Amino acid sequence: MPGPRALPARLARLVRPGRTPGLRTAKTVLAAVVAFQVATWLDTTSSPILAPLTALLVVQLTLYETLATGWERVASVTAGVLIAVLFASVVGLTWWSLGLVVGLSLIVGRLLRLGPHLAEVPISAMLVLAVGGAESAALGRITETLIGAGVGVLVNVVIAPPLYVQPAGEAIAELAERMAAYCEDLAAALRGEWSRRVTDDLLDRARALGAEVTRADGRLARTEESARLNPRGWVAREAQPRLRNTLTALERVHVTLRTLARVLLDRTYFVPEDEAGRAWSPPARQALADVLVTVTTILREAGAVAAGTVPAAGVDAERLAALLDLRARLAEALLVDPRADQAAWSQHGTLLDAVDLLRVELSAALRPTSATWAPPPLVGASRRAVRRAMTRRRRR
Repeated sequence: MPGPRALPARLARLVRPGRTPGLRTAKTVLAAVVAFQVATWLDTTSSPILAPLTALLVVQLTLYETLATGWERVASVTAGVLIAVLFASVVGLTWWSLGLVVGLSLIVGRLLRLGPHLAEVPISAMLVLAVGGAESAALGRITETLIGAGVGVLVNVVIAPPLYVQPAGEAIAELAERMAAYCEDLAAALRGEWSRRVTDDLLDRARALGAEVTRADGRLARTEESARLNPRGWVAREAQPRLRNTLTALERVHVTLRTLARVLLDRTYFVPEDEAGRAWSPPARQALADVLVTVTTILREAGAVAAGTVPAAGVDAERLAALLDLRARLAEALLVDPRADQAAWSQHGTLLDAVDLLRVELSAALRPTSATWAPPPLVGASRRAVRRAMTRRRRR
């Protein structure tokens, strides 16, 4: 049972600012009902369930995805139906005929390069095989697929086509928060008991942030794709420069944090294990912890800028100047004679470079570009595909 504090948080995820509550659910229900009713009026089959199923899948996509992959969905259903008709005209539904149908359907789907729609070929074949594989049923299933796809596209065009701007902003803000939490924990570790186990854990956590970067990049790519062929695409075109600028800066911050964690680990492993606590001097650890605390605050502000909850003009620029002063204090704490310890000289220099890169990238994250953005032309992708095909043919 969730606690009393967990319930408001779950409700907040369902009802988010900037969204019309229930709009996407209502669109999905409407598309399924309309597709089923149209298929019933046309008397495609006795149970026209494929029409609402296709509409449900299509209405969840962006307009570009719908048009780009629509032929794959129709091809997968048509191939499955034709395979089932061939088998049903000779044999009925048995365990071995079912296995042959599924196996052949998967082979045909791979030959057609249907990608994510590969499973729809055997599914369509099994649906037709279950009803006897009559030609009327086969034609009805294809008609239902076309009806569902058409209704899904129509509902997406008429009723608030999805843009996915807010999910991208939330994913980038969450990435910034996770990075801030990591920096906070790293600062606490520097002020606490230092050991090889601590550095191993910190490096693993820094590497794990890469999955969050990939997730945020996928959300933003979906936002950029949703702006294509969308009557409301101007909303995504306005938000994209801010989101892409912040995400690019955070990607580089992630690489820098990994480098910083690696330097801390290398120096710790450079000395004997029982002396790991003295690998970095207390003044250096304290100065680096202060740097990371400031980085934590700036990262959270960058996340708020990406989410659109705080304008870039409202961010306090003095923190970046404070970060420069803290870097100078860290450099003084790390100063060693290179003739006495050449390894420390090199490692300390790498650590200071990482702090400099953090300051540069955080500054970029807090200053979104004012450049305009537009989706790449659809003709460009077609031209590249034609060129690749011609190049492969010439090589053969």
